Amino acid sequence: MAITAKVEDGKLNYNYTDSGKKTASNDMGYDQFLQLLCAEMQYQDPLEPTSNTDYVAQLATFSQLEATLGLQTTQDNNFASTLVGKEVILAETDNSGNTKYVTGTVDYVMYENGTPYLSVNNKLYPFSDLDTIAENGYYEAATLSKTFSTMVATLPSKDKITADYEGAVKEVRELYDGMTDYQKKFVDSDALTTLETLEKKIKELIDAKNSADAGSTSGSEDTSGTTDADDVTDKTE
Repeated sequence: MAITAKVEDGKLNYNYTDSGKKTASNDMGYDQFLQLLCAEMQYQDPLEPTSNTDYVAQLATFSQLEATLGLQTTQDNNFASTLVGKEVILAETDNSGNTKYVTGTVDYVMYENGTPYLSVNNKLYPFSDLDTIAENGYYEAATLSKTFSTMVATLPSKDKITADYEGAVKEVRELYDGMTDYQKKFVDSDALTTLETLEKKIKELIDAKNSADAGSTSGSEDTSGTTDADDVTDKTE
């Protein structure tokens, strides 16, 4: 690969870019670095030559940097392998620069040209998109809590609820009681308070209805008894 650079005052300008030519990859390896180093030596100012110590220092710095990057790559690859089966949140950026978050379980890890890709929801995402690693069961708990809040929100307010909603209220209560202690931690406290308030109101309405029904039945029995007694008296006379 050809290296294009600009020489100024006998020294190589590393910041120079030729806008008229296509820029190559931003990654630099040993071969590219050595070509730049040779170009610097070739075009250095004879009156102010760069010392051998400077060249060695540049080479040592580059070697150290490449070793660090290589170690980072190895660590990323090893870490990516441990994500299989875990819940993750990925930050995916589209061509317009907009970021959307994808949640799901890592099914497997695939490596392409040394870069790890995470398979989530039957789609591959580069490891660099990884945003958050969640505890196992997190999404189930979050989903259940959201379902709970939604079910509570669909119920009428305390002033408008009737005894006909007894079954719907019981269904929400069964959902909550079926959660684990960990899942209950995600439940919105206001939604739980609303449920308890509605349960109390439903109980009051049902008790009032039962009392009214009992009073009505008792009154009917008393009236029936009086009529029978009058009939007996009439027949006796």
